[in-house]
Amino acid sequence: MAVLIISGSLRKDSVNRKLVAQAGEIYGGEVITADLNLPLYDGDLEAAEGQPAAVKTLADQLATAEAVIISTPEYNKAPSGVLKNALDWMSRDSRKLFAGKPVAVMSAAAGRTGGETAQYVLRNMLSPLRANVIAGPALCIASAGKEFETGQLENDRYLANLAELMDLLRSTAAVTKAAKAA
Repeated sequence: MAVLIISGSLRKDSVNRKLVAQAGEIYGGEVITADLNLPLYDGDLEAAEGQPAAVKTLADQLATAEAVIISTPEYNKAPSGVLKNALDWMSRDSRKLFAGKPVAVMSAAAGRTGGETAQYVLRNMLSPLRANVIAGPALCIASAGKEFETGQLENDRYLANLAELMDLLRSTAAVTKAAKAA
């Protein structure tokens, strides 16, 4: 099964990028990495030129993936602007890309709540897109810089939650695929 991993941070060494990469490894199968370096959504641009090439690429990746893993940083109690922008672009695609798609949401942030508020807001943002967001376990990596000092998450408690979340995502994706095939 192919899984699309989406980091809400554009930074090459971001803890959210590291977290979704590790989640993708645990999920298994083909891992597709999204690039959110997209132009700002502009309805006039869309009307005049259609979807820009980078937006088409992301939309096609999302259409191909059987599941999605999103990790968001927390900026001012919300997900990043680049993540919101990507969701805005994806919501415009006529294929209803997120509808019924199994999605695991997680966050990593410097603060002591690990991006909990941004994750809550992200879950609400996915609601009108009709994504099948896995309910839990919640994975909010607090003091994320410290947790990824070695480049990988090594905290046993966080790893157990991550493994459980990936198991649930994988099984939900399998059920969704079987239902579509029937």
